[in-house]
Amino acid sequence: MEHAIEKDGKGRIKISRLNGGQQKFRLLMIGTAIFTVIGFFLLDYSGLQLWPAITGTLGNLKMMFLEPQLNQVGFGSAMYQVLVTLSLAFLSTILGAVISIFLAFGAAVNLSRPWISRSIKGFITVIRAVPTVLWVLIFAIAAGLGAVAAVIGMLFHSVAYLVKAYSEAFEEIDEGKIEALRATGSSYAHILFQVVVPQTKSFLIAWTFLRFEINFGVAVAMGAAAGAGGIGYELFMSSSFYYDMNEVGMITYMILIVAVILELAANKLKNAA
Repeated sequence: MEHAIEKDGKGRIKISRLNGGQQKFRLLMIGTAIFTVIGFFLLDYSGLQLWPAITGTLGNLKMMFLEPQLNQVGFGSAMYQVLVTLSLAFLSTILGAVISIFLAFGAAVNLSRPWISRSIKGFITVIRAVPTVLWVLIFAIAAGLGAVAAVIGMLFHSVAYLVKAYSEAFEEIDEGKIEALRATGSSYAHILFQVVVPQTKSFLIAWTFLRFEINFGVAVAMGAAAGAGGIGYELFMSSSFYYDMNEVGMITYMILIVAVILELAANKLKNAA
């Protein structure tokens, strides 16, 4: 049996047994370290010229981040493409949030029947197991390249993500309050929208905005891969077609600034709620 060594308030050493979760975490970290070391030996280093690779990489990084400028696309056009990417992320997040909140009522064990909760959680687990990018590519094949495929793909994974987050927030509500309202004859809708949602609104806002940030990053990545357009497409063209490192750096800075603004807005909304 493994033990954990701790010190009490008087500086004396205490030996306590590791619980199951701690043991699994330790095994996970050991396995990760082993596979990381093995990975270095499995890489193909034939033909690698280390010093030219290092100097070339440093040169590209210098052009990208110390000499950023727009050459192939104008600033106004770049800003428009940023708005396109934000719009794709916003649309998929809002639609996903509306669908998710109703599914989360059924997924929460304290608000629905057990078989309904298990069915919804099982369904969203399957959806969530497939990465967002793969869902976008699946719908790009099924519905054709374009913004529609990107929105539907991000919507699918957003629903699975938010249903889990929302339902867990609903399950944290004091069961006594819900039972008291049921005893007074309150309707199911009254309990949901007058008690459950108001008590968890800060969590709902935080999780929704977090998903919005994730969808923004996915929308950038899918700009070229799924033909969704936006700033991701311009980034792809600058890096792969024009090989313009200066423009890649400028577009990266623009994406980073938007991400920081979203993070600040999320914190303000959460504090206001």
